[in-house]
Amino acid sequence: MGQTEAVDDAVLMGASAIRELATKLDVRPTKRWGQNFVIDANTVRRIVQVSGVTPDDIILEVGPGLGSLTLGLLAAARKVYAVEIDPTLANALPITVESMTSEHAKRLHVLNVDAMKLTTLPEPPTACVANLPYNVAVPVLLHLLETFPSLDHGLVMVQREVADRLAAEPGGRIYGSPSVKAAWYAKVGQAGKVGRNVFWPAPNVDSGLVSFSRRDPPQTKASRVQVFEVIDAAFAQRRKSLRASLAQWAGSPALAEIYLRAAGIEPGLRGERLTVQQFATLAEKRRTTGP
Repeated sequence: MGQTEAVDDAVLMGASAIRELATKLDVRPTKRWGQNFVIDANTVRRIVQVSGVTPDDIILEVGPGLGSLTLGLLAAARKVYAVEIDPTLANALPITVESMTSEHAKRLHVLNVDAMKLTTLPEPPTACVANLPYNVAVPVLLHLLETFPSLDHGLVMVQREVADRLAAEPGGRIYGSPSVKAAWYAKVGQAGKVGRNVFWPAPNVDSGLVSFSRRDPPQTKASRVQVFEVIDAAFAQRRKSLRASLAQWAGSPALAEIYLRAAGIEPGLRGERLTVQQFATLAEKRRTTGP
């Protein structure tokens, strides 16, 4: 059975089933943990299909909530590691899956932990597919990409504005630190829009799907930490030229100009014009170029 057929045949939950389960568990979605549960089965099918998950994939899902997306992933992948910070939801998820699709229950492994503190799994995950909590979506995604080099591809649902930023190309006004840092790890792109009515409770913002495909980081003698430091400095004062915004990072405006010119970058440019490779080269030149 192919991926599409597997998802089409999956036992999924709709709005009434989600609300009934929440009532049974006495669960009330909280803003603290960014809980907005997907209640539309067609959206689940769409996410799984667009994600490109295969029967060989080991999925890392963050924020499974009541399990609507989890059920779709279990039908399409070899295994799902579901990371849930809410202990009530973490304890209930295996029971929900067992009651709805017992044949897939052994594929599910639930971890009751904050995704930002997740450092290891029993086996390397190959893909990340998740409805990420919107209040921590970017740091969670970057943390997972750094922590698990085995993550080869994935699809995450985030706030529409965040989706735009993650997938932005150099030169645009929304291109910024999240765009460059994500590009360090992967090729990132937009994979569609999601309306508010597929969630419970409905958020006050639209959502977007972001796909990623792992690639090698830029060639540089600088470390990732050093590259991210110059990225942060460049976008801390977006309206200033790189000569000015990197003054503290470099030690002075004059030193910033020296490093910029050594990297082949015009000091009068702003950070939004630079590619991730140019930031990597700039970080390297600070290590190797003297005043």
